[in-house]
Amino acid sequence: MSQQINLFNPIFMTQKKYFSAVTMLQALGLIIVGSALFYTYAAYQVNQLARQSAETAKRYTLEQNKLAGDLSEYSPQKTTQLLESELRKLEAQATAQQNLVATLKSGAIGNTTGYSGYLRAFARQVVPGLWLSGFNIEGDGAQISLQGGVLNPSLVPAYIQRLNREKIMQGKSFAALQMKLPKEGGKHAGRYVEFSLQSVETGDASK
Repeated sequence: MSQQINLFNPIFMTQKKYFSAVTMLQALGLIIVGSALFYTYAAYQVNQLARQSAETAKRYTLEQNKLAGDLSEYSPQKTTQLLESELRKLEAQATAQQNLVATLKSGAIGNTTGYSGYLRAFARQVVPGLWLSGFNIEGDGAQISLQGGVLNPSLVPAYIQRLNREKIMQGKSFAALQMKLPKEGGKHAGRYVEFSLQSVETGDASK
């Protein structure tokens, strides 16, 4: 006698899992949100690239315009014109300097050698008892005035004769001689006489 034993149990069968409607809606919502974020970021990137492209194109246009301007500014014809203009300016400056030198040499504007020669002449002709307190030389030396003091008035004519021996004083003469006592109350009043020599007479000369 045989007997069959059924070992099959339905609980050991693979159970199929089904998602609920709520879970599916949540998953769909996540997908939609993710897609929206992705497209938003993609749109932002596209805008940035478009802006960079526009700026690059603008810079390229500016560089092209600058290059065209440089080529026009430094064209051979323009360079030649600039060189010719600069050459004319230098020639005008050289001509002006030559005219100035010629004018100075001609003596048309007065003394061009300075007054050091007069100072050396005054320094060489020293007369004991006579001294200079001031002098004035105008123009080319045609007008000279001397001021000083002297212990003995007779020394003044001798001093004038000695000055006339100087080469730079030749051809020049003093037309006026004035003498006076120092102001009263001065420290050395009465000890010397003040004198003034003028190459051009300005008043009555007195001795």
